[in-house]
Amino acid sequence: MADNTSLTGASLLVDALQANGLNNMYGVVGIPVTDFARLAELKGMKFYGFRREDSAVNAAAAAGFLTGKPGVALTVSAPGFLNGLTALAQATKNCFPLIMISGSSDRHVIDLDRGDYEGIDQYNVAKPFCKAAYRVDRAQDMGLAVARAVRTAVSGRPGGVYLDLPAATVTDTVAQKSDANIYKVVDAAPKQLPSDDAIDRAVELLKNAKHPVILLGKGAAYGRGEDEIRELVDKTKIPFLPMSMAKGVVPDDSPSSAASARSLSLGQADVVLLIGARLNWMLSNGEAPLFREDAKFIQVEIDATEFDSNRKIDAPLQGDIKSVLQKLVPAIEEAGIKAPQDWLDLIAQDSKKNNDKFSARISASEAKPTLGYYSAIEPINDLMQKHPDTYIVSEGANTLDIGRNLIGMQKPRHRLDTGTWGVMGVGLGYAIATAVETGKPVIALEGDSAFGFDGMEMETICRYHLPVTVVIVNNGGIYNGDVNVVPDQLGPTVLSHDAHYGDISKAFGGDSYRVNNYAEMKDALEKAYKSGNPTIIDAQIPASMGKESGHIGNLNPKLDLSALEAKENK
Repeated sequence: MADNTSLTGASLLVDALQANGLNNMYGVVGIPVTDFARLAELKGMKFYGFRREDSAVNAAAAAGFLTGKPGVALTVSAPGFLNGLTALAQATKNCFPLIMISGSSDRHVIDLDRGDYEGIDQYNVAKPFCKAAYRVDRAQDMGLAVARAVRTAVSGRPGGVYLDLPAATVTDTVAQKSDANIYKVVDAAPKQLPSDDAIDRAVELLKNAKHPVILLGKGAAYGRGEDEIRELVDKTKIPFLPMSMAKGVVPDDSPSSAASARSLSLGQADVVLLIGARLNWMLSNGEAPLFREDAKFIQVEIDATEFDSNRKIDAPLQGDIKSVLQKLVPAIEEAGIKAPQDWLDLIAQDSKKNNDKFSARISASEAKPTLGYYSAIEPINDLMQKHPDTYIVSEGANTLDIGRNLIGMQKPRHRLDTGTWGVMGVGLGYAIATAVETGKPVIALEGDSAFGFDGMEMETICRYHLPVTVVIVNNGGIYNGDVNVVPDQLGPTVLSHDAHYGDISKAFGGDSYRVNNYAEMKDALEKAYKSGNPTIIDAQIPASMGKESGHIGNLNPKLDLSALEAKENK
């Protein structure tokens, strides 16, 4: 290697990342970043090579959520960059800190549209889809570029940052290393506390509440606020409901959980304390009938522009979650606030009624000779309760929805799923990063359709021998596989119900099980978990099972096709 290699833009970029504690990189190599990835390994970084860029960028985003530091992703130019762009946008919407680095063409060719190899103005294309985009045109700016990317990714509301790396900058040099101004960012995400007046407003609302509810979003998990939130719940007994990725911030088996009485709790709440949750589409934009029209809202949020985005916030608390709660919880305790007993009794009655129904449904499913959603997923819940430090990643429609309700979580940040946009194809990328960053076993619970988006990453899991068990609930379709509307033609939602997905794992040296009933599913899961080997469990359920879009079929506009369907089927 040439003596001046350590002074190149590529080498300085690695130095700047490492100076900020960023030592893992997820990506796909090619022109013009192949040697950059090799150099990163030589200088002590860990590079994890993927089969598609979107999965690599998803992995980096998951790393950001799990560690609180920006995950680092690397892609090639043009098509590779575009493949990663969806994941970059998804990370930004999910508030996951991420730095996506892409090699790009030289500016003097791109700006005159002279027709470069894979030429595209990546820097400007990326801007609308991330918190910020930066282009590094000189090796001497590498330290500054990484510092700006790190601070932007983690400060305020976290999100994705795009770092454009033209080919010329990769080989550009500085005279001496000090010229690159490489340093560790100081206090990248400064603490923010609300005013005393803001705290007083929130306390006053809770003091007068007859039906208070705490609503936890994934921001509560990312913000590491679990100690303060658990103290708040323990001292006030205010019922809480976790959004999907907030499960485990307070253990799901807490007596204060109102998850089994969600409709009643939200529908009758007069004061709602939002912690790390946004009133977006997942909460009906804060509208009736999910919430009362006269309900009052307290919102803990670091970005003031989020207040009043869907309805009036009566007590906005701007700041990072942990700092806000460290100020709010003592004030609530001093005010002697407790949830009214009649409200707790009402929720307990509704929870018992719904839990009894749910238990009966699970028992009935387990007793059947064939496998169903409940009997396929309940063994995962059993395993998670015995091994609460196991992580779960989930995606799909019915698989995601039923698994969210069925699998109890005891620890924060141990559940990752499709998040704010509901994007499919995140599962295996998230699972890989989770295994890498935590060193713990991971279960990836997939619908058969969802698995198809990034199924080749099973080779990545096997190549790095990661302790990931992929459970594919196969009903042969998108939603279900039993809908052919035209004779002799497959319906738009139909997939291969007879597929042997487990063979994908075996092809790359992993383990495989194909199961058809509850006992087989339970046995296969226990064996896979104990082995620690990469595994696919192919869980066969009837093609008739599953409903359109899971819980959000109302978002899929319906057309009256009955007349055409009748005519076609004559």
